[in-house]
Amino acid sequence: MIQKGSYLNVIDNSGVKQIACIHVFGGYRKRYAKSGDLIMASIKSIKYKQNIKLKKGDVVRAVVVKTKVFSFLRKEIKTPIKFFENGAIILSNKNKLVGTRIFGGINKQFRYTRYSKILSLSSGFIK
Repeated sequence: MIQKGSYLNVIDNSGVKQIACIHVFGGYRKRYAKSGDLIMASIKSIKYKQNIKLKKGDVVRAVVVKTKVFSFLRKEIKTPIKFFENGAIILSNKNKLVGTRIFGGINKQFRYTRYSKILSLSSGFIK
């Protein structure tokens, strides 16, 4: 579960390496984010400095894709998913993807969320 202050690795080609969560969207007093939730984050480090729109310290929106804790996207499907790292994908202010590629596997249950384009850009599926 992701909370304020948690660091996440960015798994797309937006040029950002790591972000830190500063807010979890989704209601009054929502404390934790799981896979599929929207967060607001600050950029902590970048991969390369050439031809990049984002810079260190910018505040961006991101969708959580991978968590170290067992998580369910839907309650009907009882298959828990656990990854080795916390991962996110950066979104623009209009909730569009900034990157054009996604590295690593993505949970197949993302087709039931509003971020179904993530599945078409990812390199593989997990259950």
